[in-house]
Amino acid sequence: MTRDAERDDDALRQFVETLALGLADMGWQRMAARVFAALMVTDSGRMTAGELAAMLSVSPAAISGAVRYLDQVGLISKERVPGERRDSYRVLDDMWYASFLKQDRLLKLWGETADEGIAVLGEHTPAGKRLAEMRDFFQFFAKEMPLLFERWHARRRDTG
Repeated sequence: MTRDAERDDDALRQFVETLALGLADMGWQRMAARVFAALMVTDSGRMTAGELAAMLSVSPAAISGAVRYLDQVGLISKERVPGERRDSYRVLDDMWYASFLKQDRLLKLWGETADEGIAVLGEHTPAGKRLAEMRDFFQFFAKEMPLLFERWHARRRDTG
């Protein structure tokens, strides 16, 4: 991990734990949140499993499951730097966009699933009405997400 000589290591570790706790409170797996927070605070955005384990004072096995999860949800990638013998893990450029893009697909899937339930239960039953509200909610967000993505990219272009 590249260290800025002026960084306070104790304050940095405390911030990693604070950020991880916030992510865990939002439903993230605890170790995945800690690994993600550690990667976010490095200037390079890249660390090996050994570096992560040392920074977080955990076993390499704990890191393995966390990086696998973060890779699956599209927030980090596993790569090998040329000339290195170990894999490293890197936070992705535009990771928030990529992560929410996956959520967009899930919104559509949840809307379609609710439609299936409505067909089974009937649209005028109390359960069917609840599923219709669920479908409408997810369809609304699935429709609005691409517009938000466009606005985000425009903002990045204008400020970048």
